[in-house]
Amino acid sequence: MRKTFLSLITVFMTFCMLHADEGMWIPMLLQNNEKEMQEMGMRITAEDIYSINNSSMKDAVVLFGGGCTGEIVSDKGLLLTNHHCGYDWIQRHSSVEHDYLTNGFWAMSMEEELPCPGLTAVMLKEMKDVTSQVLEGVTDELTEQERSKIIKENIDKIIEEAKKNTEYEVSIKSFYIDNQYYLMYNEVFKDIRMVGAPPSNIGKFGGDTDNWVWPRHTGDFSIFRIYTSPDGKPAEYSQDNVPYTPAYHFPISLNGVNEGDFTFVFGYPAYTNEYLPSQAVNQEANVIYPVVVDLRGQILDIYNRYQQKDPKIRIQYASKHAGLANGWKKYMGVTEGINKFKGVQKKKQFEKEFQEWVLQKRSRHAYIDLLHNFDTAYNDLEKYRLAIIYLTEAGLSTELIYFASAFTELAETTKETSQEDLDAIISSLKEETETFFKDYHQPIDREVAVAMLTAYRENQPEDFRPSILNLIDKKYDGSVERYVNDLFDKSMFTSKDKVMKMLDNYKVSKAKKITKDPAVMAYEDFMYFYRTKIMPESSRHSKKINTLRRLYMRGQMEMLKETRPEKMIYPDANFTLRVTYGKVGGFSPRDAVRYKHFTTLDGIMQKENPDIYDYVVTDRLRELYENKDYGRYADADGSMHVAFIAGNHTTGGNSGSPILNADGHLLGLNFDRTWEGTMSDLVYDPSVCKNISVDIRYVLFIIDKYAGATRLIDEMTIIE
Repeated sequence: MRKTFLSLITVFMTFCMLHADEGMWIPMLLQNNEKEMQEMGMRITAEDIYSINNSSMKDAVVLFGGGCTGEIVSDKGLLLTNHHCGYDWIQRHSSVEHDYLTNGFWAMSMEEELPCPGLTAVMLKEMKDVTSQVLEGVTDELTEQERSKIIKENIDKIIEEAKKNTEYEVSIKSFYIDNQYYLMYNEVFKDIRMVGAPPSNIGKFGGDTDNWVWPRHTGDFSIFRIYTSPDGKPAEYSQDNVPYTPAYHFPISLNGVNEGDFTFVFGYPAYTNEYLPSQAVNQEANVIYPVVVDLRGQILDIYNRYQQKDPKIRIQYASKHAGLANGWKKYMGVTEGINKFKGVQKKKQFEKEFQEWVLQKRSRHAYIDLLHNFDTAYNDLEKYRLAIIYLTEAGLSTELIYFASAFTELAETTKETSQEDLDAIISSLKEETETFFKDYHQPIDREVAVAMLTAYRENQPEDFRPSILNLIDKKYDGSVERYVNDLFDKSMFTSKDKVMKMLDNYKVSKAKKITKDPAVMAYEDFMYFYRTKIMPESSRHSKKINTLRRLYMRGQMEMLKETRPEKMIYPDANFTLRVTYGKVGGFSPRDAVRYKHFTTLDGIMQKENPDIYDYVVTDRLRELYENKDYGRYADADGSMHVAFIAGNHTTGGNSGSPILNADGHLLGLNFDRTWEGTMSDLVYDPSVCKNISVDIRYVLFIIDKYAGATRLIDEMTIIE
């Protein structure tokens, strides 16, 4: 059966016709897409995009910071990504005296570029199909445990051998729900410096109000630079390091986009689940996501109240707020999109066809009970999924508890622990303590704790709550607020001075002081509950589902090969390099509503409202607008274009991805999807699933005309 499936994959990737717009394609196999891409308008080859033997576009695309994409735009390692991808670093470098969030940051020389310790840029150098080696010895008769053991042993052996012959980091990723495996060779750059960022009134214009919603007017970009050792190798930060000389950097087009233009996006999409059964889609959209939305909404309301009152708190909680709000609004969109566009019903219709196909031949008996088994498995899992959501989103949302948890490792040290190891732990905790208190406001945390622990107690049955929550009735007369006040008043982890004093004088004999701290005790109670009550059952049901999903994936591919040979099967996103392609165009999400494919600076001025933070316009931008001082970055129609949409299948992780024209020239930076199309991680509908990009001309306009950072423009290869 294994050989049969491997040949099936090959057939799919080689002979099937492709479906435009939808799909996140493996660049190494892009020659299979080349014909369709060229018929849609592309004027380059698959080899230009991904080449093993020659420099190609893949050599200018990086996984930025572990969660976004960045692209190299000069021969000196200059890198563009989104403002929201660089946001954490902009915030870290900001203070009340140097408020880069509000005022922006522009390094006018390389000497002024700011180090970002811990930030990485990862570049794929090569990938190889190792499916046959990974699945060697695997048969359908094996138990899941036996299967996993063999696969792990095979993977360890392959990686060990691969490491002998390379200077790159190596890893193996699974595709098609553990039916296919690729070996990745990655180059990891560790000296990344912040070069430029517009003020948040540009980089986050529209804020949470406009997030996920077209039309957008956000200048969502930031600028970094990769540095290497003098010999061109990745290295930790050093003053002796030099700007990176890439094998390839993207030329930049000033020609803009028109309706119907071919585009493609190159990047690192995070996670999608396009092949879930209907039961899973319904559970996500109508059970899990509404709970997350409710809990995060309560926290965001608290953040907003405090941030609006105090500029210092606004800076402190800017990154936390942005991270929380992004998912909060997305999950609302996913639920609405799936219900509005009948995502569950479409899945059920496909499942009906699948079951009919299964019943046609006795040889397909392995799939006969799949859909029924999904019903049982997801029903059994649901209460444990909810328990985990309440634990993570409500229980561990208290910053004090989460911070205190970092000290459990220190408390576990013994007399046998070497002084060197102990010093390393203490040093790390001191650094973490400095970071934590820099962006911490205790009154916010107290309110969040009361709100979240109250929601936890009210929405989970007694046997699905950590014991500490049930003790509130006995010890605090049912008052969550009294418990929270006691927690904060008695914990030493609310005081930076107390924590630092403890670390400065720490001895192994003082471990009890940590373990008896109420914040640590709360964390340990949560985790004990998770490890003993939730995790074992959740894991058991999840393993069943994983086995069923792997089998279902194989069955879907077999069925579609026979019944719909024109439909290409692409693997779910998994933070590996992918290409997606489509055409520029507006869309109609509702009756009598039709959106254009682009926005302009006119729209920013129309939205301007000095009383709403999301819509404040800086004086300098208004001046440039009034004078129509757009330079060579204006569109042919004379206006300053800001953003545009196209039919490229993107998701989280694609933030910062280059969106490219038919010649492979940079048109903009992908930064979002339309709210109506956020369901595309689970169910794709080409009528509303559109990606949103900031126009590269607006990016250059802000760098050049707004900030005067012309030295950066001079580095770039610009095509007019």
